[in-house]
Amino acid sequence: MTANSNTPSKKAVHFGAGNIGRGFVACFLHNSGYEVVFADVNGTIIDLLNANPSYKVIEVGSDGTSESIITNYRAINSKTHEDELVEEIATADIVTCSVGPNILKFIAPVIAKGIDKRSDDLEPLAVIACENAINATDSLAEFIKAPQNMDPSRAEDIDKRARFANSAIDRIVPAQDPDAGLNVKLEKFYEWVVDRTPFKDHKPPSIKGVMWVDNLEPFIERKLYTVNTGHATAAYHGYNRRKSTVYDALQDRYIQDEVKKALQNTADLITQKHGIDEDEQKAYVDKIVRRISNPHLEDAVERVGRAPLRKLSRKERFIGPAAELAEEGKDCSALLDAAEMAFRFQNVEGDEESAELAKIMETHEPKDVVKMVCGLQENEKLFPKVVEIVKKVQADSQEE
Repeated sequence: MTANSNTPSKKAVHFGAGNIGRGFVACFLHNSGYEVVFADVNGTIIDLLNANPSYKVIEVGSDGTSESIITNYRAINSKTHEDELVEEIATADIVTCSVGPNILKFIAPVIAKGIDKRSDDLEPLAVIACENAINATDSLAEFIKAPQNMDPSRAEDIDKRARFANSAIDRIVPAQDPDAGLNVKLEKFYEWVVDRTPFKDHKPPSIKGVMWVDNLEPFIERKLYTVNTGHATAAYHGYNRRKSTVYDALQDRYIQDEVKKALQNTADLITQKHGIDEDEQKAYVDKIVRRISNPHLEDAVERVGRAPLRKLSRKERFIGPAAELAEEGKDCSALLDAAEMAFRFQNVEGDEESAELAKIMETHEPKDVVKMVCGLQENEKLFPKVVEIVKKVQADSQEE
């Protein structure tokens, strides 16, 4: 496998050669002088990357379009060339990933092997998961250090060979044109915030555009409970009102109001919990609504709504903030309305989780559904509210 250009002094291995990987993370790494080694199980995309010396990243916004050319990359099939990938990880400066939170456990074994093989003479490897999930890098680190992936004695002093930094990423990458090839279209706005504290005894890796912070939690929750909550609320309400895209959904005054009410619920939590100024959060919300309403980024409601089981889970965009608000006796009604629409997102073509959700709803009692899907317990104040939603959705399904 040959490099597409001369090998530079810095190297990053990125798991997940999809649109976010190529268009967002790899673009930042490329612009910061890293050679990027993509790792993926999709043989078609690996072959395309190795056959093409460059691809375009196209940024679209209300002020027009701009293009960047990405070069200096290679690609490895992680299913068929694991030994080669282990060598790349052992000598890399950074490992990043955008594979989805549920896939972290599958990439952990090869990363563990790469870290274990790393020379103690090198700076510790920086590992940063770029996922729409709270503390995704911590989750990845736990999988890597699990006894089945790493000898416990090596896991004890893993800090000598690797540092794990949580991050919050924010950029809308819509479905791509069928003939786009490797090119990626995305919005101009971006935010990539990374925890600086794991690098306290040496400099964090140099990545242009990254904001390094000592307290990441406010950024993670503000992003997840505003961008992801708003986007998914529009998609699920849109799906149930037979809209085709998120843009179409947000032209409907009723859906627009539902999105704003859900984001008012989460704003009440975010401003109190993290001491964020109310006017600052309102401006952030207004900007998010404008972003997800961007007509240049039309995105099918089915694509944005996919994986409802994950999106209805305990630490996710609806149940996470609603549970905290309910414990404090605060309004979470719009979040519950959005969760109801997510429970109705069943048997959607091309989405396995929606089919699994339909089976769970059909074969389990409401209380068991809430425990299984949402991870809520009976002693939590939100529990009975979600049980009522499930009862309602189940009753409607029986009438159809």
